[in-house]
Amino acid sequence: MTAIAAAQPGATSVAGARSEAYVEDAVRAFVIATIFWGVAAFAAGVYIALQLAYPVLNLGLEWTTFGRLRPLHTSAAIFAFGGNALLGTSLYIVQRTCRARLFGGPAVAWFLFFGYQLFIVLAALGYVFGITQSKEYAEPEWFVDLWLTLVWVVYLVAFMGTLMKREEPHIYVANWFFVAFIVTIAMLHIVNNLAIPVSFFGTKSYQLFSGVQDALIQWWYGHNAVGFFLTAGFLAMMYYFIPKQANRPVYSYRLSIVHFWSLIFLYIWAGPHHLHYTALPDWASTLGMVFSVMLWMPSWGGMINGLMTLSGAWDKLRTDPALRFSVTAVAFYGMSTFEGPVMSIRQVNGLSHYTDWTIGHVHSGALGWNAFITFGALYYLVPVLWKRSGLYSVRLVSYHFWIATIGILLYISAMWVSGIMQGLMWRAYDNLGFLQYSFVETVQAMHPFYVIRALGGLLFLTGALIMVYNLWRTARGDVRNETPIVRAPAQSAAAE
Repeated sequence: MTAIAAAQPGATSVAGARSEAYVEDAVRAFVIATIFWGVAAFAAGVYIALQLAYPVLNLGLEWTTFGRLRPLHTSAAIFAFGGNALLGTSLYIVQRTCRARLFGGPAVAWFLFFGYQLFIVLAALGYVFGITQSKEYAEPEWFVDLWLTLVWVVYLVAFMGTLMKREEPHIYVANWFFVAFIVTIAMLHIVNNLAIPVSFFGTKSYQLFSGVQDALIQWWYGHNAVGFFLTAGFLAMMYYFIPKQANRPVYSYRLSIVHFWSLIFLYIWAGPHHLHYTALPDWASTLGMVFSVMLWMPSWGGMINGLMTLSGAWDKLRTDPALRFSVTAVAFYGMSTFEGPVMSIRQVNGLSHYTDWTIGHVHSGALGWNAFITFGALYYLVPVLWKRSGLYSVRLVSYHFWIATIGILLYISAMWVSGIMQGLMWRAYDNLGFLQYSFVETVQAMHPFYVIRALGGLLFLTGALIMVYNLWRTARGDVRNETPIVRAPAQSAAAE
């Protein structure tokens, strides 16, 4: 138990601090990239949301149509914003929880940074110019996939090498989640992108799988990209930053281990629930549905562990709006991991699939869980990495929190109402057995909800721009005459 206590971010260390300096320059670059790509992704999301409400904004150009900009937005949000956040925080966390310098040093860290940014730019250009393989969350063509594979292998070597040379005997649970994220994403990426190029210098390829096998592989990949990229990796952030911000140890370390193993085992089987009522055999989609429902238990176990970490420290939410982001993120995680299993049930899926309900569900997780836990981490990291005594303005953090929260609530509530309305209108029949509504009528009925969604996204973007200004002033060393966030000095093996 001593080793476990020493490794926890909110606990007291039994060993001295490592004298060798950590690799931080590249981590700072990842933080800047996270902020930049986040604003870009949110701005693109607002624009395409307005395109759905006002189609004239497609501008009549092939490069600016919704069909090309939508994958640009999703990949910017997931892989550019989320990916940079995960790489940056993982390199930061593994060094401190292991009390060891990053394996490979600055050279490897900078290769990861520039290599990953090159992947993002190549992917984005492919979306705009139509050079894609038309696979959800995996649109880049084969040559971009090969480059990402190389970068990811270096990432795995750097992370595992740091763990192997650690001075802390215990491997803190956040690193367990990071390892699962890195290894599983590598497997998903390679299998789902197996393709045969048309020519060596060509930009087109054909998938190795076809038909229903291709669909099954795609959603085995797609759902587990959510499970391991957007869930496991961000849970690692939760298990580090909430204890650090609250200055409390994890509520139950045993529960965190149970959470890890049950989540890792169950999530990998859940993908087929995306293929109800398709050519996929019923037993396969039922298997995905059953494992999805079972995911309630580990997901809520993690949520409870994150929230209960604040036991004895709930008062900090009044004075630390950055911690408020992290805790609210955990609440959104609990909500979205309740809603997802419900929507995986075949009878519910018959109503929800292909509707805006799915869009609302995805964004409750992406904005409420992934973005909010990242915002909390950024507000913690920038003063630490730039060696500042605190944030430029705590009040601006609070403004960001409330504006973004209102934006999320407008967004997801509009999509829930719009989606359920869609599903009901699509299945409505008159007395003669004919469809009661034409497709155009359903589109017309959704228009006000699309306007509300765009407004919610605009509020979320506004909050992010407030954060950019606040963090820029913080990095410059500016100080505003406000009551600062007061945190006890870090005393753990994870200490700065």
